[in-house]
Amino acid sequence: MFDWESMRYLLAVANAGTLSGAARELRVDHATVGRRVAALEAELGTPLIERLPRSTRITAAGRLIIEHARQMESAAFNVAREVTSRQGSLAGRVTVSASPVMATHFFAPRMLKFRQQYPDIQLSISSQAHQVSLSRGEADIAVRQVRPTESSSVARRVGKMWFDIYAGHTYQDLWTPAQWVFIAYGKELSDMPQQRWLLNIADSRKVACELGDISGHLAAARSGAGVAGLPCFLGDADPGLVKLDHEHERFSREIWLVIHRDMKRSAIVRTVMDYFAECFETDPKLGL
Repeated sequence: MFDWESMRYLLAVANAGTLSGAARELRVDHATVGRRVAALEAELGTPLIERLPRSTRITAAGRLIIEHARQMESAAFNVAREVTSRQGSLAGRVTVSASPVMATHFFAPRMLKFRQQYPDIQLSISSQAHQVSLSRGEADIAVRQVRPTESSSVARRVGKMWFDIYAGHTYQDLWTPAQWVFIAYGKELSDMPQQRWLLNIADSRKVACELGDISGHLAAARSGAGVAGLPCFLGDADPGLVKLDHEHERFSREIWLVIHRDMKRSAIVRTVMDYFAECFETDPKLGL
């Protein structure tokens, strides 16, 4: 009988496409992934991956094994969710996945009050720009800015994030719109709705610099580097920024709290979801 744990390493290689990518996902070193996959190949007596210079290719036998591995992984996550959902205690750990700006500027300032009300619940706020998988147990609750389409998800619309344009008090062209330069995202994020909205406002005016996250845009705008499109709940609250007049419509993105449908019965997950849903809904800058 082969080592079932090695299946998890093979599946990570298939998901990432490289041994190094699998190592990052599993939080181990590159050599460990290689050894575990090689051990599985030796136990099964057949190659499972082809090791190419910059990637890996799954063999026909590997694809068959990976199909079974995905079924095993799904079953394991189903068991974990079933156990968690049946726990009625308001004690334990709940993971919330949110974008970096939400994690830093919305959840972190509210941690103290949550802890005072629920001292036995350990909140783990995972700050990630990409969308996590609730089915794979990467989070208990996800904060998303688009309505989820997965049939396995249950979503609750709790707010709306409005955007407008801002610049620092020291920005030299503050009152000469024709001279404005803009702070935008890089080309890899060109499809983001807020990027398209900002570039529409900029029109033929220059993009002065590109940064990959809203916190970077906030800091650059505050320093006087240019005009940034920022969430109003950040820009309006920052004394170092000025909201600028323009002829374009404001832009907004919806805020959804999402859980896996199996977690609807979990008292602890429902408690965390309800608490932060109320925080969003009653916030004058983010509520519906």
